[in-house]
Amino acid sequence: MRSFLENQIMKSRTIAIAGHTHPDGDCVGSCMGLYNYITENYPDISVDIYLEPIADNYKMVKHTEDICQPGPEPKSYDLFVCLDVSQKDRMTKGVEMYFDSAKSTVNIDHHVSNTKFAEINHVVPEASSASEVVYDLLDEDKIHLDAAEALYMGIICDSGVFKYSSTSEHTMRIAGHLMAIGVDSSRWIDEVFYERTYVQNRLMGQALLNSVRVFDGRCIYTVVDRAMFAQFGADHNDLEGIVDQLRLTKGTEVAILISETEEGTCKFSFRSKRYVDVNRVASLLGGGGHVRAAGCTVRGSFEEPLKIFLEAIEGQL
Repeated sequence: MRSFLENQIMKSRTIAIAGHTHPDGDCVGSCMGLYNYITENYPDISVDIYLEPIADNYKMVKHTEDICQPGPEPKSYDLFVCLDVSQKDRMTKGVEMYFDSAKSTVNIDHHVSNTKFAEINHVVPEASSASEVVYDLLDEDKIHLDAAEALYMGIICDSGVFKYSSTSEHTMRIAGHLMAIGVDSSRWIDEVFYERTYVQNRLMGQALLNSVRVFDGRCIYTVVDRAMFAQFGADHNDLEGIVDQLRLTKGTEVAILISETEEGTCKFSFRSKRYVDVNRVASLLGGGGHVRAAGCTVRGSFEEPLKIFLEAIEGQL
């Protein structure tokens, strides 16, 4: 039986796919997985994929060179699919006008904080990743290697290589099937999840050196400001892995990475181990995500928002 997504694809001649701002591995994996699936199985359909610049290690996925940027001219699509986007204003910058003019809109996600902003909303909070949700909506027999590699990348990135609590038996079955299609598991895990550039290693090292522990070490945070980005010649794509490394600090329950952007905002990334609901914490200032992983963007300085978040974390601790 065909899924609603397959039905939507089959009745469309033009499709747009977009993810969230500052795309991570799951965002890129789910978007490229769907893009490669459609182009492989439905060559007569015109598909545009919109993502902000992606990290170099994600370019292992085939056809990332097809990623385009929105322009000023209006475009009308039969179908617009948002993937891994929890709220409308978190979509790839510049695509909202395409979303608003599309004949049909679909929102596929796994964030518990999803605001269900599309005509069709398919949100599975218990899934390990948006890539897992996408996989379940596709015809298994029509998933070829290019799509399989993209979806596998998304799953390993958002599941922490199958170690986060969202990893289920179903997640492992999907991973097994993608490997059966031909995905080289060890290569993708090494080169996408664990490998770091020299710049990324230096930035992470400085971030760890600058970290601060509070609440008897049960919470740890660090700040990567614009001066640090300039010092190491880094950008936001080089932040990957820092908050997860902080989370692994012995005795820590909650880790926070704070990063300054060029737009005068600060991005908070939260991770917890066992019992603090960081989605509740992030939602205090309009953010959200998952119980164990969430984020928030605030305007101006980070000091006052940090106080608010730490107070909320202390209440849960």
